[in-house]
Amino acid sequence: MQIVPIENLDLPGLADYSRLTDVALRRVSEPAGGLYIAESSKVITRALAAGHRPRSVLLQQQWLPDVLPLLADWPDVPVYVGAASVLERLTGYNLHRGALAAMHRPDLAPVHEVIRDARRIVILEDIVDHTNVGAIFRSVAGLGADAVLITPRCADPLYRRSVRVSMGTVLQVPWTRLPEWSEAAPMLHGAGFHLAALALSDDAVSLPQFAGNAPERLALILGAEGDGLSTQALSAADTVVTIPMLHGVDSLNVASASAVALYALRV
Repeated sequence: MQIVPIENLDLPGLADYSRLTDVALRRVSEPAGGLYIAESSKVITRALAAGHRPRSVLLQQQWLPDVLPLLADWPDVPVYVGAASVLERLTGYNLHRGALAAMHRPDLAPVHEVIRDARRIVILEDIVDHTNVGAIFRSVAGLGADAVLITPRCADPLYRRSVRVSMGTVLQVPWTRLPEWSEAAPMLHGAGFHLAALALSDDAVSLPQFAGNAPERLALILGAEGDGLSTQALSAADTVVTIPMLHGVDSLNVASASAVALYALRV
């Protein structure tokens, strides 16, 4: 194992961690496709189990016993070890979760492959809040949906905050990006999916009513808070579904709504 003590912050391999934003990491020209950061031994474990390839690991000395066994199949991956104060100067924040790993971004699978055997999928339309994206992935994993599809302008599930909030489930739930609705809707309908938009509408069906006779193959469409779903998404939907609310509250946070709907629609 290549354990590299950090004696200065100019080591070339440390550039992946040096205050780079998620956007900057994604745009790293070498390796092709860019990188993402897996934070904590639990998330690193899930990334490796998903078949993702590590480029390097950064941690404090006391976390070596937890992390080194995870890298048994990757003996050539450098493991940079430094004091807490040194790592904070490097990354710009307190590395309290034990370890970071710079991971190579995997190629996204085509939509038809991701949905081939799925019965319940979730579509995220233009949700730009990384916390909400991560929380929805956690609900998908915990409540039994099979895959997530995201629209072209949706936040990246592999951004560090999304990965962290999801507890690494973005690394185990199959997902990929959809094309625009003009192409996506016929593709999903052709695969036999009923598209249900979770939204407020005068002609909406209540969630309990819809769940009582839910279609065999169902795609639940969730939109950004504030703007809600686009007219294109609503036009593509076969049914608009709403969660009944009380006390003048019209809706839930989109991540909370996803959990409620997925629980009601679980197979």
